Amino acid sequence: MSAYFIAQITIHDHERYKRYLDGFDAVFARHTGEVVVVDDSPTILEGKWPYTRTVVIRFPNEDDAKRWYDSAEYQDLVQYRHQASEANIVLVEGRD
Repeated sequence: MSAYFIAQITIHDHERYKRYLDGFDAVFARHTGEVVVVDDSPTILEGKWPYTRTVVIRFPNEDDAKRWYDSAEYQDLVQYRHQASEANIVLVEGRD
């Protein structure tokens, strides 16, 4: 069953966040997943959306998602995102 990594991110240091982005593609390419959404200005239909970036990544299954997220390469890189932003992140099961 597919799994979706969903992140609501508030970036407060764009320069440092760029260091995260600069390394992301190379790390992500080693894993099985597809970046489905990266949006810095979504259309709000209801409620409030105070985040500066929304990201959705689809993986074939939860194990693949966790393998990417927990990988040493990603954990080395994610420190820049942690330093430059605050995020709400969930991993949810898809409806295949």
